[in-house]
Amino acid sequence: MTSDFTDDAARIDRSLADSKTIALIGASANPERPSYQVMSYLLAHDYQVIPVNPGLAGKPLLGQLCYGKLSDIPVSVDMVDVFRQSEVCLAIAQEAIEIGARYFWMQIGVINDDAMALAQSAGLIAVQDKCTKIEHALRNQA
Repeated sequence: MTSDFTDDAARIDRSLADSKTIALIGASANPERPSYQVMSYLLAHDYQVIPVNPGLAGKPLLGQLCYGKLSDIPVSVDMVDVFRQSEVCLAIAQEAIEIGARYFWMQIGVINDDAMALAQSAGLIAVQDKCTKIEHALRNQA
């Protein structure tokens, strides 16, 4: 990771400003789930959000086709936004690197220092234990 993005605020600002296409890992069709609410919010704020969930692969979610894994997505992904258990994040970080993502984001309560280190060592800007919806809203208050 470059020295310009060593603190949370700088990493968050950069990732939200630069990302246009977000792969949301752990997407849910349940409107009560945080991943559904975050996806809905991000779509309403002009992000292209691609849901990733093997159980929903091939089905629409909030008008977007769901994919089973990152490597199935046919377009370039800027950010990988993770709603999964902390222990699986290292493998997801590796997949994010393999598809050429520039940003790796683990949601509130999702903490994996090894995944952070791997993503950062590969040049991705990484954030953990933060919510894209909350951070975007904080930065865009009127």
